[in-house]
Amino acid sequence: MLPPAGPQRTLAAAQLASSVGDGAYYTCSALYFTRVVGMSPTALGLGLAIAWALGSLAGVPLGHLADRRGPRRTAVALALGTAAVVAALLVVRSYALFLLAVCLYATAQSGLTAARQALVAGLVPRAERTGLLAHLQSTLNGGLAVGAAIGGIALTVGTRTAYLGAFAVTALGFLAGALVLRRLPEVPPAPQESGTGPRLAVLRDRRYAAVTLVNTVLLLRMPLLSLILPLWIAQRASGLGWLGSVLFVLNTLAVLAFQVRAARDVSGLDSAVRAVRASGVLLLASCVVCGLSALDVPVWAFGALLVVAAVLQVAGEMRQSAGSWQLGFDLAPPERIGQYQGFFGTGVAVARTLGPLLLTALLLEGGLAGWLVLGGVFLAAGYAMGPVARWAARDRRSAPAPVVPAA
Repeated sequence: MLPPAGPQRTLAAAQLASSVGDGAYYTCSALYFTRVVGMSPTALGLGLAIAWALGSLAGVPLGHLADRRGPRRTAVALALGTAAVVAALLVVRSYALFLLAVCLYATAQSGLTAARQALVAGLVPRAERTGLLAHLQSTLNGGLAVGAAIGGIALTVGTRTAYLGAFAVTALGFLAGALVLRRLPEVPPAPQESGTGPRLAVLRDRRYAAVTLVNTVLLLRMPLLSLILPLWIAQRASGLGWLGSVLFVLNTLAVLAFQVRAARDVSGLDSAVRAVRASGVLLLASCVVCGLSALDVPVWAFGALLVVAAVLQVAGEMRQSAGSWQLGFDLAPPERIGQYQGFFGTGVAVARTLGPLLLTALLLEGGLAGWLVLGGVFLAAGYAMGPVARWAARDRRSAPAPVVPAA
């Protein structure tokens, strides 16, 4: 369950500290701002959508900064910045300050993810990266579960002091993560070359963009567990409201226990493509089973179908994650890992922003037909990744990388 000692285990420890903080924040933030601060749900949702849209745009330039100034110092600075922003939320009362704070939070988070990926590339041999990322994903889920438990205590108490205590845990988690990252050896900045090529070369790399787009389509699975299935249950079997939490816990524990194993056979382009293709099949199967629950079935059968669908979904999720990690690294120029990973990570922000809007209309109103359409989209994306990724790899081999000027 543990990665090898040395930089890999240190990266996992930093991930654990930060994810505990994230779990506490995600569990409490919405109710804190609506119930304690007095913000309307509409204003909260708009602010978060703006924040994550800006954060997704910041990933590329901050990843470029990590390439040019060194990923360790950049990651430490962004982790400290995240801790400071969350600490500032303890005293935020106005909407303008809230909007500023969440925009800074989302920006720092996007940049931190890109800088950490650049650290992985600089400290871990290519053949071991996907395995380490699987360990980090398991660690992330374990930390989120611990943080969510802390946030659950704050929700149960329900006082302003309890909510602020959860936010303090978040700030301390990112502070601890920054201190752990400082123990890593510094990765030298990428060589600065002279020339006339684009500084943010990834923005002109249409083949890498195509891979990112296909991966973003598969990431539309993300809102299913956190948003769509709870609403689906409330709409069709309100007496099973507790099942949404059970499915979330099932997903968390499965990733914690099996993500490393699911990534073990992914070591290159071909195995990554096979993993993504398998994820499309598994996600299609999950959607079909979910769609069957729209039929007139007993309550126990409805619940059983959703459990089976959740198992298929988490299996597809783990295969998609493993394949996409490998592709995201293998198709990026070694000297620009930070900015390329920052771009690849925008898929998560796009899926979180657009996914709820698209899927609530498609699935909650479309029923079985809507689930079948979504499953077909997942299957098509899974099979499209092969030719798109090989197209991008052929371009990488045959064309020289554009020259990047000194920052």
